[in-house]
Amino acid sequence: MILCCGEALIDMLPRQSSDGEAAFAPYTGGAVFNSAIAIARLGVSCGFFTGLSDDLFGRMLREKLEESHVDLGLAQISSRPTTLAFVTLTAGQAEYAFYDESTAGRMVSPDDLPAIGTDVSALLFGGISLVSEPCGSAYEALMAREAAGRVIMLDPNIRPAFITDAKSHRARIERMLALSDIVKISTDDLAWFGETESTDAITARWLARGPSLVIVTDGGKGATAYTKSQKQFVAAQPVTVVDTVGAGDTFNGALLAALEMAGLLTKEKIAALGAEEISQAMTFATRAAAITVSRAGANPPGRKSCQWPDWTVS
Repeated sequence: MILCCGEALIDMLPRQSSDGEAAFAPYTGGAVFNSAIAIARLGVSCGFFTGLSDDLFGRMLREKLEESHVDLGLAQISSRPTTLAFVTLTAGQAEYAFYDESTAGRMVSPDDLPAIGTDVSALLFGGISLVSEPCGSAYEALMAREAAGRVIMLDPNIRPAFITDAKSHRARIERMLALSDIVKISTDDLAWFGETESTDAITARWLARGPSLVIVTDGGKGATAYTKSQKQFVAAQPVTVVDTVGAGDTFNGALLAALEMAGLLTKEKIAALGAEEISQAMTFATRAAAITVSRAGANPPGRKSCQWPDWTVS
């Protein structure tokens, strides 16, 4: 099982009413939520650790997760409200305004960390759940507790408008980066860290801190994977973009799913990935992300839609 650890929220997406008035429609979402859906729809066992509300929106989130067969046995259920993210789109690019005070997801604390079974091979962290307190400290503590024995993937997924203390958040991401086996980051998020060297130089320094694989995504261009001995680029799949909500989240889920199905999701095997293994997993992840951006909202594809490669099937 892959355990996704982070936020579940409601994306309020811009729509137009039947009378032509501007409106917002609720869609289930959240960076780590979307990745969990992606993994489960691809036929890989997936669990979710987060704080979920028992309110109307919380029920929507749980129903969507259960529809995709995501295991909620480790989720914390409370009567606190659900986080809302109002989304505006400019040339297809999403911008977010978050309403997160005292929510079910935000108030997960280090005391709420679950015991994790031996069936969990990997944990995924990222998104706004790493920013707020006490949940940010909770997820960092969980990563530190589990990093020695399980594959750890981190996607900082920076939302600048949500970060009130950039220095503190950079420090947290740097600590978590050092505990990770796989780091995926977009070019926009990489720029937020303010490092002025080339991407090659930055990723080399990050790899020296601990990760075995760093992937830098660049929107519609594609993604570049770095290890200490390799660099390879995989072009994005051509597609008509409806919106970009959930693209990177789907990429994360599909990448982990591909590695799991290939029998590669152990710390030792991630450290020794070959060029062909990286290329096939990245190609599959970009294909899944392309399908997501061709749809409204975060709606990850199933396994058949992505043309699952033969090398992952026993």
